[in-house]
Amino acid sequence: MKKRRLLIRTIILLVLIAALGYTLYTNFFTNKEKVKEGSKAPDFVLTDLDGEKHQLSDLKGKGVFLNFWGTWCEPCKREMPYMARQYDHYKNQGVEILAVNVGESNLAVSNFMEQYQLNFPVVMDKDRQVLNAYGVKPLPTTFLINKNGEVIKVITGSMTERTIRDYMELIKP
Repeated sequence: MKKRRLLIRTIILLVLIAALGYTLYTNFFTNKEKVKEGSKAPDFVLTDLDGEKHQLSDLKGKGVFLNFWGTWCEPCKREMPYMARQYDHYKNQGVEILAVNVGESNLAVSNFMEQYQLNFPVVMDKDRQVLNAYGVKPLPTTFLINKNGEVIKVITGSMTERTIRDYMELIKP
């Protein structure tokens, strides 16, 4: 009886150690960023609040400022007005903004857009497939995509109006 209990306890301990080892390996030793600078930006189709579909590949030939954000995100709230002002300036120079909202309700996003007077396309990633395809962890995260569809820079965290302007200059065709 004692040998059997010892065997069961040993097996349980080994399973727990294996689970802990796997968790540590996946969290600390694997690269989570799926889309890196220099790689091709994965294509996607997302819908905005008006039901219009936006496909990334349709913007080939333009610079794309791809921003992942949430209404609850304080840095997002600060940078959205900056993005709107810079979009006014750069939209006629071949730079597009696609703001990808992650998993929120249409009402919350609509209220946010109205409050911050957003003038660029905001698309909805309800099931977080695009977020996961790009390997985005913190919000906000922005991908600068050149006219050839290549990611030239990945920015995590808040941006100032000056840095947004500089980044738009960088992707301007």
